Order: sequence, then structure tokens, then C-alpha cells
Amino acid sequence: MASTTLTRTVSSAGNTKTFTYSAWIKRGSVSSGQGIFGQGDQSSNNFNIRLESDGKIRIEPSGFDINTTALYRDCSAWYHIVLAVDTTQTTASDRVKLYVNGEQVTSLANTTYPSLDYVTVVNSSGSTGTVYLGDVFNGTGKFDGLMSHVHFIDGTAYDATAFGEVDSATGQWKIKTSPSVTYGTNGFFILKDGNSVTDQSGNTNNFTVGAGTLTKTEDNPSNVFATMNPLDNYYAGATFEHGNTEVITTQSAYTYCTSTIKMGSGKYYIEGKWTGTGGGNSGVGIINASSTATSNEMTTKANGSVIVDSGLVYANGSSTGTNVGSFSVNDIVMIAFDGVNNAIYYGKNGTWLNSGDPTSGASKTGAFTPSSTTGLDYFIGFGDQNSSFSYRIEFNFGNGYFATTAVASAGTNASGIGIFEYDVPTGYTALSTKGLNL
Repeated sequence: MASTTLTRTVSSAGNTKTFTYSAWIKRGSVSSGQGIFGQGDQSSNNFNIRLESDGKIRIEPSGFDINTTALYRDCSAWYHIVLAVDTTQTTASDRVKLYVNGEQVTSLANTTYPSLDYVTVVNSSGSTGTVYLGDVFNGTGKFDGLMSHVHFIDGTAYDATAFGEVDSATGQWKIKTSPSVTYGTNGFFILKDGNSVTDQSGNTNNFTVGAGTLTKTEDNPSNVFATMNPLDNYYAGATFEHGNTEVITTQSAYTYCTSTIKMGSGKYYIEGKWTGTGGGNSGVGIINASSTATSNEMTTKANGSVIVDSGLVYANGSSTGTNVGSFSVNDIVMIAFDGVNNAIYYGKNGTWLNSGDPTSGASKTGAFTPSSTTGLDYFIGFGDQNSSFSYRIEFNFGNGYFATTAVASAGTNASGIGIFEYDVPTGYTALSTKGLNL
């Protein structure tokens, strides 16, 4: 829901002293302050939960100010954030409690707590009655990232255990998909399964899309999908959009960036739609090191493979001499990485190139082979090798979208993980946390 704002107008005032907000979020960028919840008008009557550009979480309504010491800026992770407010509590620090991934945050940079029985604008109606998700009250802090399982409770201050629990098998914090809570008059539960803004609490407190485009994603706290990594951005040269699935390179320097998840020893399938190409100067493929390495050109990197938009394929830092035909705007490149047999395959618009057969196993029919995959960290990479032009690509790591455009007709996928434009080769899966564990 990058740069998307959801809104709702409160028609009947609720409890303005006691409430709870709970949501799972995945950041897309940390370059600016971003709101995840807000209510109020454009004067001083407002309440906001913000993710600051330095990675801190800040609660900044009129009357008090809470700011974390810890930084939450991992763009590859889902965070569970719970804020419980109860200004009727005698002890000041009990009036505002923040939880991240099941643990109460007690290390705070700012601790200006509300006064006893302080009245907030939350749950108010009238001129301050607009609720914002994915923004702050005045539209100046749009959230860049994903949200899931968003709850709001009117009249009760719950702790994080009402909405999440520790997985007994993994020890990780996970979602309670159907928590036992009392929502109150203005309570709601949205984005439970996909991109529905219909309230699942039973209150019919539905939201509308106030700005941007709300798209469904397979990426969720139970199965985290790869995106491109804005923190691995050599020369800070690229722009990342649509939840870090689209990369736009700079015109000022050769550069490349990599995916948030590295590939294991399994078999993985990825798609990318070139939406800005030119002259063999943009490339996509499998790279074995981050872009912070000394050499920042993908085509010169050892133990990997790159296909450039002219159709020329590189492997192990030099040209293979094989040209499989150029790519044009809106062509889809297919990439299959076989970490079992040390092989990389490329396809175009549903057809495997170089007579490739990703299911051929040890025979590696039509594959391009890195020198070694043993002990190496392989990522998806996208690079620009021309300082005079910018290029762009939209990745589908299994979310079923290229930017905001859904796949035309989903192909078959035996693993059941992810949605792709074309058939996923048998034995391959999406680059996601569940895919890594197959």
C-alpha cells in the first residue's frame, strides 16, 4: 500500500481516553517521516503514530510526545506494532504503552506522557473525526510499505498478547488471526486477508481509499517475500517504489542493487518487467555480492550471471558470447536459479531462452553456470551500466503484480507459494521465507 491513504469518518464519538492500535507493517523506505495512524484536523487537534526517517517510532499528539531510542528500519522485516493508551491510569508511564514484536518498549528518547484523564482527539467526531491509515492528519507523511491485520479498539487498552503470540515451534512472534477482543463503538479490523478495507470486527466501520492505489500482496508476516533492498544501494543511485519491487536507476553513476533475501541451495523463480531499457546498458540476474563491493558493475562480478537488455548474457565476470535477443519495454524476463545443480536459466515472455530447460537437473540444458555456488551468498540484482541514462524494472517475486498491474493470467505453480505471470518450472518456488524452507 505504498503511498496509499485509507480514511474513515467517525460519526459517533467513542472513548477519547482509552484505546488500542495494532498493526503489522513492512517498511518500504526510511528516507522520510511516515504516518501509520492518525486522526484530527489541520490545526493542533491531532494524534499521529509516525515512523521517523531515522527509524524511530514516535507518538506525537497534542499534549504528549513519546519517541523510541531503538531504530526500526529493516525494510525486509515485518514489525508488529501495538500502542495502548489509557490516560485514566494513575502512573504516568502506564498511560501510554508501546509494544514491538510482542515486547514492551521501555527505552524511550522522549517521555512526555499525557496528564491524568487527558482527552485526545482519537474517537472524537465532528471536525477532528477523520481517521487516517498510512498517513498523518495533514497528508504530509504517507507511509511507504505494507500493512496487514490492522486493529483498532475503542475503550480498552490491550497489550500485544491480545493480537500475537510466540510460535511454539520457531520461537517467533506471530499473528493471532482472530483475536478475542472487544472492539467498542469505533473499533475496526481491516486488511485481514489481502487488501479488503471492509471492517471484519462486526462494526461495519469500513474504510475508503483516500489516495493512491491499494493492491493485494502475497507478502505477509507469515511468509515474507523478497523485495529489492534500498539499504544496498551503491552510490545511493537508485529509487525504489511500490514496496521496493520497482527499481529506477540514476543517470549519474554505474550502479546496481540486490534483493533483500539471498537464495539458498534450493530452486527459485523470479520475474521482472523491463519498463525502461536501452542499448544493453541495464542488466538483471544473479549476483553473489552486495553492491558495496569495490566493483559496482554486475557484468564484471565473478560467480554469477547477468542478462542485459540487448540479450547478451554474462557469466563469471565476462561475456559468454551468447545473445538470446533483445528486450523491449514491457517484456518480461524470467529467471530460474537452480542452487542444487549450480545453474541459471533465462526466459522471455513465457519462453525459455537458449533452449533452456530449468527442469533438466544435472544436465543443465541451456543453462549458464557460475564458477561456484559453494559458500556464496546469491541475490537477485539489477544494474545500470550507463551514466547518461536511467533504467527501470518492475519485479514480481510472487506477489502477482508488476508495480500496481496484476498479472494477466497466473501461470501454474506446483509449490503453491506466490503468483506469477508464467508457469513456474516444476521443483522451483518463490524467493520467500517459506520458499527457503521447502
